[in-house]
Order: sequence, then C-alpha cells, then structure tokens
Amino acid sequence: MHAKKSLGQNFLVGTHYPERILASVAPQSSETIIEIGPGHGALTELLIATQANIIAVELDRDLIPELQARFGSAPNFRLIEGDALAVNFGELLQPATAARVVANLPYYISTAILQRLIEQRAHIREMTLMLQREVVERIVARPGGKEYGYLAALVQFFCETKKLFDVPPGAFRPIPKVTSSIVQLRVREQTVAAVADEPFFLALLSSIFAQRRKTLWNNLRAAKGKFNLDDLQLRAALTAANIDAQRRAETLTLEETAQLSNQLWELT
Repeated sequence: MHAKKSLGQNFLVGTHYPERILASVAPQSSETIIEIGPGHGALTELLIATQANIIAVELDRDLIPELQARFGSAPNFRLIEGDALAVNFGELLQPATAARVVANLPYYISTAILQRLIEQRAHIREMTLMLQREVVERIVARPGGKEYGYLAALVQFFCETKKLFDVPPGAFRPIPKVTSSIVQLRVREQTVAAVADEPFFLALLSSIFAQRRKTLWNNLRAAKGKFNLDDLQLRAALTAANIDAQRRAETLTLEETAQLSNQLWELT
C-alpha cells in the first residue's frame, strides 16, 4: 500500500481489528455513521454491511477512485472528498440531524481533529477513534496525574471517555513505530459544569495549561492581557473560586476550572 507521509497514513489491514472496532460501534440499520479517513476501506466494507447509512470523508484524492469503485454502488454509502477539519457536519448529515463518528486519525493532527469534532458536537452523539496510545492515555487521564492536561480537560468537559483496546503496529501497513488505541467518546447531554461563556472557558483552559511546570498564578499572569484583567482581578477571582494560586492546572477538577472561568468572566 502506498502511503503518504505528508498525510500521516497508516492503513488498517486484515479483519480482526476492523471487526473489533465494528463490534464496539455496533451500528444500527437506521442510523448515520461518519467514517473519517476510510483509507482502503477495511472498516468501510464492514460498516456498509450493517445497512447503516455510511458517509465516508477522505482527504486523499488518490484513494477516491478505489473507494468509489468498491463501494459506490451501495445505496447506503456516500463518499465525500474533503478535509474533516473543514467539514460542516450539520450540512453533511442532512436530512439526518446527528450521527456517530468512526475514525482512524493521523497522529500529527489528532488534537486538531478532536477540537473540531467537539466544536461540531451538536451533530455528533458518539466518537470511536483510533489514536496513538499515548494520546488516548492523555485523553482518559484524571486530574492530579502526570498525563492529565489540556487535552483531557477539553475532551472530558464535553464527553464521557472510555479506552477500549490497543491495536498493535502489525495491524497497519506501513507498520508504524507506535501502538494505537481505540477510545470511545460519548457526548454529554450537558457539560460537566455550567460556564457563563464557552469561548472564554476554552481560552482559559488553554492558558492555564500553557506551561505545565508553572503554577496556576504564573500561567494566569502570562495570559492576563488576553483577558484584559490585572493582578488584583486575578487574585479576586481565585479567592472567589476558593482556589490556591500556587496550585498547578492539572490538580484542578473540571468543576473548579469552570468556577474560576465564571469568576473571571464576571470581571471582564
């Protein structure tokens, strides 16, 4: 299989792991499944056989003719040539209103894709994603641990997370140097805690994790220009949220982070 390094391609082969992924998703015949990065169609073929409505989004134009030739005649299959980072899932899904996503994501772009999927979560109920194992460990990490950081906080605020199983390098062609894992993210009906302004909360989340070795206070001070706040206001918000300024961001619960965001938002 000819893979493009520029796209971070490693194609899933064989039947064992595609079948395990399919069993984890368990598509229903009446629902819509979006597959991001179908590659050569190892999982696509199994998805189509479930009679669910399959929408495949593939960035590599060289793979489009093969996918169209293999699956184009299936009445429940639609192939979109495009970048998942730019796709409007609401428009893509019509007439359906929501779908589940299955994806084998290139390692180099996994965080950006996760951010995009979360932005589009109004149209997504669940995501079953194959990522580098280290990325999955960061996604499912809990506050206080060394793996817990911005990615965990971002994903867990909006989704319930569950690591399912590992996929060894030998399941791919070409064979990567790392092990992959399957993670399932179920979009929450409500976020972990209420926030006064979601873009402000996301900006704060990014800021407090900017330098992991720095205290919460130092990271906040470094970003205060972004929020147009001074030191006194930062201190007041931390006090109101009952958070010690010398803590590090990875020790905060999501509820504490939301409370701090709301206190800071009131001062802007």
